[in-house]
Amino acid sequence: MIKKIIKKIRGGERPDTHEILALFHITRDEDLASLSRAAFLIKKEHGKTIKLTSTVHLTNQCQVTPKCHYCGFAAGTSPSGYFHPFFKTDDEIREAVMNIGRSGIPRVSCSGAHGYGGRQAVNAARIVKENSSLELLINVGSDLTKESVASLARYGTDTVCCNLETVNRSIFHAIKPGETLDRRINACRMISDNGIELSSGLLIGIGESCEDRVRHLDYLSAFDTLGEIPIMGFNPYAGTPMENHPPCSLKEQIKTIAITRILYPEIRITVPTPTIGPENLKYPLLAGADNVATVIPDQYPLPIKGVGSPAFGTLAGVLKVIRDLGLDPQITRQEIRHDAGLPTLS
Repeated sequence: MIKKIIKKIRGGERPDTHEILALFHITRDEDLASLSRAAFLIKKEHGKTIKLTSTVHLTNQCQVTPKCHYCGFAAGTSPSGYFHPFFKTDDEIREAVMNIGRSGIPRVSCSGAHGYGGRQAVNAARIVKENSSLELLINVGSDLTKESVASLARYGTDTVCCNLETVNRSIFHAIKPGETLDRRINACRMISDNGIELSSGLLIGIGESCEDRVRHLDYLSAFDTLGEIPIMGFNPYAGTPMENHPPCSLKEQIKTIAITRILYPEIRITVPTPTIGPENLKYPLLAGADNVATVIPDQYPLPIKGVGSPAFGTLAGVLKVIRDLGLDPQITRQEIRHDAGLPTLS
């Protein structure tokens, strides 16, 4: 049956709901390889360019109470995460943004904890747009108001991210007891209604079913400005209520990325280096992902830990993986010589 579905996909036909579910139930390595190949070919039809996104973490002083059960980002949640509280100054944000721009990375994600009504996001947007030509993604989840979203639009914010993480309400409320799914959905609607590109993705491996993933991917199509879907595999943080929950397997992440590419041929699919593991980056790229997130350049001026895992990908390492696959990293202004890891003018 799997071979027939993949043949249908290779012929340009969209699988139906029953067939998508069958793909999520793939267990054999050879079937997963065939699925990934089909998704990769769809990606190549729309170009070989891979976008790179770096990051600035604005603050980990989160006001959500009780905290999300898996979180290692908020202050005090995990000794292996961002345990000590911080709130980056304007100068610190500006210095990091300038470092990213000099490296040749074309895009920055400014993300932060909840409790500020989007004011931290608007301030970051102002700094990025006044001091660089970087593409800007803002991610403060549902910590947004109509006014802050409108301000983000006025500053020319390119993308705003609000991950639903799961559309299974019982799981959402069990692992995120201080938030509501409806608030996240409403934030996505505000972003879309303001004409800003929406990024909204899946956190997988948290107990959701394959049916949940199918419903989630279908639900995202309701947002008119949806332009990016991050696929994030769960990793447990020590000291959190979910520290003993098993991590999401690499196979499940690859499978979900490939199916997402098949369902959304032209959309940006993001793989964060912390959640996939920098050492595994080639696999999501071969399954159709086309945006690598949390790419950190040399001489980055701030302490940095990945979100979802403390690990992250370096620019030199990410460039080597992309080029070794025969793909083209999107680099602006400067090139990075991956043999020496030093910036040179292109």
